[in-house]
Amino acid sequence: MSNAQVLPLLESEVEPCCPPLTERPFTADEAVRTAAMFKALGDPVRLRLFSAVASHQGGEACVCDISDVGVSQPTVSHHLKKLKEAGLLTSERRGTWVYYRVEPSVLAAMGHILGRYAA
Repeated sequence: MSNAQVLPLLESEVEPCCPPLTERPFTADEAVRTAAMFKALGDPVRLRLFSAVASHQGGEACVCDISDVGVSQPTVSHHLKKLKEAGLLTSERRGTWVYYRVEPSVLAAMGHILGRYAA
């Protein structure tokens, strides 16, 4: 019998780092923050890991479920660390496994930056 439980998502107001691309030019600080996010996603392995976490059932994924991306486990750990440093992922250790999640506010902020441009 599993002792896992589903926790409700907390609703939070999204404070985007930057305006939509079509609203006005970024300030230097906004450009640095946004570039760090896109730089982290600029690696194909990191993008696959980010996508695997974001699309995983329940909104979070155990590292054991997402590590099959064609690189060694130490390399997976390195890429997950880079995604965390960029603020794209959060993690929680449960026993011997680490679970990763993409905060809904991160996806909302990314959508805010690109949203009006795509329309």
